[in-house]
Amino acid sequence: MARQDGSAGFTHRTVLGPAGRIHLVEQGTGPLVLLVHGFPESWYSWRRQLPALAAAGYRAVALDVRGYGRSAKPAATDAYRMLDLVEDNVAVVHALGEESAVVVGHDWGATIAANSGLVRPDVFRAVGMLSVPYVPRGGPRPGEVFAGMGGGEEFYVSYFQEPGRAEAEIEPDVRGWLAGFYAALSADTMAGPGAPDPHFVGAGGTLRDRFPEGPLPGWLGETDLDVYAGEFERTGFTGALNRYRNMDRDWADLAAYDGAPLKQPSLFVGGTEDASTMWLADAIEAFPATLPGLVSSHLLDGCGHWVQQERPEETNRLLVHWLARVTPAGSRSG
Repeated sequence: MARQDGSAGFTHRTVLGPAGRIHLVEQGTGPLVLLVHGFPESWYSWRRQLPALAAAGYRAVALDVRGYGRSAKPAATDAYRMLDLVEDNVAVVHALGEESAVVVGHDWGATIAANSGLVRPDVFRAVGMLSVPYVPRGGPRPGEVFAGMGGGEEFYVSYFQEPGRAEAEIEPDVRGWLAGFYAALSADTMAGPGAPDPHFVGAGGTLRDRFPEGPLPGWLGETDLDVYAGEFERTGFTGALNRYRNMDRDWADLAAYDGAPLKQPSLFVGGTEDASTMWLADAIEAFPATLPGLVSSHLLDGCGHWVQQERPEETNRLLVHWLARVTPAGSRSG
């Protein structure tokens, strides 16, 4: 069933996926471009891209990832493994009457997009990644790597592992926690050099202890924050956090793809002030080997983690230019 949101020109619909309903928001007609959000967000993180892609001649579709928003939230922790999320994306493409699509993701969505292209190249013919570059599967088990980071402090991925632990920090004040988390990773509000790293938890502390105090980031209005907070106040955070709780399962599930390059035409856009691009600088340097189909790679100067929200016009321009090369408007999507 579809619902037209007249105020923004968006059409909301739900389709059936392997775990139940998947909520989608779409705008435009033309070749299908599937937009996949990260943590802790929703389809709403693509609100500035949907109309731009539609105006350029594409059918832009942003989904609520399993566990978020108005999509299904299975109870089992292991229902959030990467291969399940790939199959959700495939189900969306087919439910929309298409055989193939371009997939673009941000943060965890970038990893989901990359693995969608890796596992189902028959469906996903081009892959765009924002903030988090492609890193082929390999190396030690992720849980072991993250447990060894930080010295006497705990890396946030490890902090998220125990069911209920991070929820106990976040859910008493969802709106305040989100505001702080978004601010901590935004270029205009993140703490300065020498401040404690907000990606780590001190002994006996919480992530929130290191969030900056002050105004919201420039890209995040009070109404925007209300939208994000309203969804998580309704759903809780367990579905979103379960993505982190499956990283070791993903490592095992994807063993057949160890070291595999992503061969489709691809795009990467990151921010120079984003820890993801700093920590994974070697992965970006390795793109000639790991992304042999790379069309273009961009680091936006002075941009933090929330690339398409911090720098929407520039992101839109890069996306449209890339799409014109890999799937011109007016071409068939299937």
